Amino acid sequence: MAPSSATLTPLDWLAIALYFGLLLGVATWVVRKNKDTAADYFLAGRNLGWWVIGASIFASNIGSEHIVGLAGSGASDGVALAHYELHAWCLLVLAWVFVPFYSRALVFTMPEFLERRFSPGSRYVLSVVSIITFIVSKIAVGIFAGGVVFATLLPEVHLTIGGSTINSFWIGSVSVILLTGLYTMIGGMRAVVYNDAVQVVVLIGGSACLTFYGLHRLGGWGELRHFCGSEMFNLWKPITPAGVQSTWAPILETNASGAIVKQAWYFNDRFPWPGMLICAPIIGLWYWCTDQYIVQRALGAPNETIARRGSIFAAFLKLFPVYLFIIPGLICFALAKSGKIPELSALVGADGKPVPSEAQAAFPLMVKYLLPPGLRGVVVAGLLSALMGSLAGVFNACSTLFTVDIYQKLRPLASQHELVRMGRIATGAMIVVALAWIPVIQGAHGLYDYLQSVQGYLAPPIFVVFFFGVFWKRLNAQGCLWAMVVGFVIGGFRMTVDTLKTMKVPGLENGYQHGSFFWIVNSINFQYFSVLITVVSAIVMVVVSYMTATPDYVRMKSLTFATASDEDRARTRSSWEAKDVVFSCFIMGCIIAAYVYFSG
Repeated sequence: MAPSSATLTPLDWLAIALYFGLLLGVATWVVRKNKDTAADYFLAGRNLGWWVIGASIFASNIGSEHIVGLAGSGASDGVALAHYELHAWCLLVLAWVFVPFYSRALVFTMPEFLERRFSPGSRYVLSVVSIITFIVSKIAVGIFAGGVVFATLLPEVHLTIGGSTINSFWIGSVSVILLTGLYTMIGGMRAVVYNDAVQVVVLIGGSACLTFYGLHRLGGWGELRHFCGSEMFNLWKPITPAGVQSTWAPILETNASGAIVKQAWYFNDRFPWPGMLICAPIIGLWYWCTDQYIVQRALGAPNETIARRGSIFAAFLKLFPVYLFIIPGLICFALAKSGKIPELSALVGADGKPVPSEAQAAFPLMVKYLLPPGLRGVVVAGLLSALMGSLAGVFNACSTLFTVDIYQKLRPLASQHELVRMGRIATGAMIVVALAWIPVIQGAHGLYDYLQSVQGYLAPPIFVVFFFGVFWKRLNAQGCLWAMVVGFVIGGFRMTVDTLKTMKVPGLENGYQHGSFFWIVNSINFQYFSVLITVVSAIVMVVVSYMTATPDYVRMKSLTFATASDEDRARTRSSWEAKDVVFSCFIMGCIIAAYVYFSG
């Protein structure tokens, strides 16, 4: 049954207050356990349990872009982006391939591992690019998602300062930033991971309730498939629209007066299956196996066994978002199309298809119009907590990168207290810079589209140097450095071209001139462009490495498969048991089953 009111009731506010009271209690307990050392502040003393590691990895991943962005994508594009959510297998790669190397190296950051394998130069480049990537993607998207939630659930909230009105979107964005920044700066990594563990339970339970209530109101799974159609349940989007012969032919859509209103190529379908098949795993393997934001949790494990089991547990939890976030988006669209909730009618265009600009608010709209009082408050609290948890994780990752990879290198004699203080200052600086990026994201097609495109431009060189680095011992520091520089330049160029158009800078109000070089660059699907960057980076790394001196294999002992000692292999073999293999196989079976079902 529908709730009697679409606004938050006193019972909802009580649930929210109780939930945040619980989080406050956890944070207080964590602060009392903290020690004034870099290892404790950045890696929770390397003493995290496997369940905390897995829950924190999952909670960090399902923050802003997943809860708000995935539901919005589900409402506008169906299950297309489930490819990214079925990347639980990438976490198994982390568990079985990379965890042994990271555990042996005992590093604080991914750039530090790259320095051990290649050179200090590669460490600096990756540190700077990683921080920039966090600012323009994860941090800014998190802030924007918080604003979307507030604007949808509390549209009447506003402030008037000096004759100017500040709406709920900006109030929500700033509130999320201040609260998140406060407990991250005070509690460090330990505060982040234990709050993550609490919110996972609420998020999974609350989102499951939302899916149940939505299907019940709609009339069941069969009605969902009926109103959405087979296309929205198809993971494998075609390369071109039906009936089109050439994948390179330009599309020119005009209005009644003949003016061009849309310029694209058939090559530019947003989620063609070749892009998903090739590009999505590249981004997934970079994100889950080499990104500081995720891997930092595994680095906080006391040994290889705990790190592996935490990663496997995270892979299991990663199976849920398709059904907890994407499916509610489809339900929201189906409810709008069926007319069962008139307030959602704006999500459906005159042609009966989704309106992407309205779909971004699908998840908070579902919460607003479907859940009963009390439960609605719990889900809202979990939603806001998830937004904060995701931001807290990236704030901590940013401060770790800056403090350990840059500041400590400049001041090698800095005390432990000074390093912790600098980590807190770095967190504050990241918050200020990210706020300036919100207008760019507001012009993007959707939160998740924006995030995946930015990651698609910056992830390929990192993927190449890490994966080639551990599998191919002949590749050297020069090859690594040039692969990253060339790859980042190409990716940064494409991101700049997209950003200038999104912001509608003077002269680009109507986009780039049809047929121009910049128009072509902007029109190529971001996934195909990402594959191009990957290929170029790989070629550069191999060619430059073989044109320069052979690396010192003794220096990279234990850091590649070929240079791992018998003792290393024996230690890794003794770190896992049969149940670890069985559970990993179960997860792979679930992924394959999902791919088979969502095939149209």
